[in-house]
Amino acid sequence: MSNPPMPTISDPVTTGRASAVERAAAALPTAGLSLLSVGSLLILLLHVLPPSNRVNPMTRTISQYALEANGWMFDVGVFALAVGSMAVLAGLVRAGVVRAISGTSLFLTFWSVSLAVLVVFEKYDYQNGASTGASGMIHRMASLVAFLSLPIAVLLASRGAARRNPSWRRPATWTRWAAIAACACFSLLIYAIVQSFFTDTRWWRVFPLGGMERLIALSDVVAVFALGAWARIAQPGLAPAGSAGLADQVSDGPGGAALVQ
Repeated sequence: MSNPPMPTISDPVTTGRASAVERAAAALPTAGLSLLSVGSLLILLLHVLPPSNRVNPMTRTISQYALEANGWMFDVGVFALAVGSMAVLAGLVRAGVVRAISGTSLFLTFWSVSLAVLVVFEKYDYQNGASTGASGMIHRMASLVAFLSLPIAVLLASRGAARRNPSWRRPATWTRWAAIAACACFSLLIYAIVQSFFTDTRWWRVFPLGGMERLIALSDVVAVFALGAWARIAQPGLAPAGSAGLADQVSDGPGGAALVQ
């Protein structure tokens, strides 16, 4: 007579560690949104706190704040935006909204890396010279890559999402419209550059440069916030009632009782 199988007892230490990891992973979108909020707040404060409040927001770019005495706020703020964006991406991947290797992941990484490059390579201080120098040129190219990459990443994320999961229809719509707004703002810069090839007007004189850049940056940050909200909503266990969720049910034979949801 064979002995009955011994019941399996989960190791409480291993289970506790797994639960802690799961909780940390589920908190990624919230952490990302928090970092995005901190970064945005620091950059907004630079507009009103001395001595950076003397910078004309319509004629000077946001990076001008990095050259002021309280420029550390710009560096910390932009780094917070970069790290927060990557946390949002990790939350999107965990929720199954995007794949780890995909166009969205690639372009959102471009956006984050470009933001970090903006901090490492400062813009050239035009008040003290006429040439951008190597650092200034890298800074300018990183700005262009960041402004171009973010709308593409957000558009790709929203494409076909509602077909994969009906519960994502609303956040996908919000995200898509945020991406369209970001594209519309970026088109102002494209227009300014293109017209400079056919007219005598320099691209930075078509629109107030500082105002145009702030408009583009604001639309990009709003789009990242939209992605972060989507990642937060889409986390396993937070799907709206009545939706199928992210995992398929595993049925216990003919009875149809769900063992795993």
